[in-house]
Amino acid sequence: MADKPFGEGASINRSPLFCEVNYQFWKVRMKIFMHSTDKGIWETIENGPFIPQAKRDEVLIDKPSSDWTEAKSKKAKFDWIAKNIITFVLSYDEFFRVSQCSSAKEMWDILEVTHEGTNDVKQARKHALIKEYELFRKQKGETICDVHKRFSQIVNHLMSLGKTFDKEELNIKILKCLDRTWHPKVTVISESKDLTSMTAASLFGKLREHELEMNRLVVQESEDKHHKGITLKACKQQQDSSGSDEHTMSLLSRKFSKFLKKKSQASKRYGSEKPNDFNINKYTCYGCGEQGHIKAECPNSEIKEKTYFRNEKKGKAKKAYVV
Repeated sequence: MADKPFGEGASINRSPLFCEVNYQFWKVRMKIFMHSTDKGIWETIENGPFIPQAKRDEVLIDKPSSDWTEAKSKKAKFDWIAKNIITFVLSYDEFFRVSQCSSAKEMWDILEVTHEGTNDVKQARKHALIKEYELFRKQKGETICDVHKRFSQIVNHLMSLGKTFDKEELNIKILKCLDRTWHPKVTVISESKDLTSMTAASLFGKLREHELEMNRLVVQESEDKHHKGITLKACKQQQDSSGSDEHTMSLLSRKFSKFLKKKSQASKRYGSEKPNDFNINKYTCYGCGEQGHIKAECPNSEIKEKTYFRNEKKGKAKKAYVV
């Protein structure tokens, strides 16, 4: 509750509660509420209570209430209406701050001095806000909406303290507070728009429109970059796969070449290509012991192998009958 400027909600029939925070906000809303209820109520706050008077012996004296006309009675009643509105919206502590005041104007002045300070305090605050206004810059990572909010708060506080601004001055300050990335848009607005007639709200609307368009382009470029990255990755994988196939074929080719080379060396080793002075009768077979041939060409070895395989098959067949 303490951090809310009002507690009754946005109702046109209820004045905003004051919870000892954000007095400037509450003050403006209270002024609007009193004007909307009756203009005479706010005039009572500004000028004090109306009391009908009469001249007697060249001296003004208060008339007794019995002598008041209906119109004057209604006008005098505005002070009590204003007092009722103010006391109704105050917190417990704030109520006892003004409970002994005799008029609504006195209540209002006490609240104003308490939360805004005396004239000296107001002047000091005004100078501090002017310095903040002069040094105002768009912060890094800040959106145009955030800039608009901060700028409006400073300007509104200064205006409540008596500082005046014209449209051109505010517009130039807004454009100068932007960083270098906004320079093209600032140039376009400065050359094509009349800054003397444009309101600050309209200018911030143009900047907000440009910001949304820039954000859209950033998102689009990011998506295009992402799709391009996926395409490049797929192409790279395809190239890697093609390179792997070529490497496999190259490896198989080298292995086949080695195989043919070994086969050629083996054929030379076993004498497939015999020299002209080769005499077979000089050699003895290590398989059968006969002369005239070598073991690789031994006819007896082939006969033995055939006989062995035949006997082995018969043995298997006999074993099958036994089972």
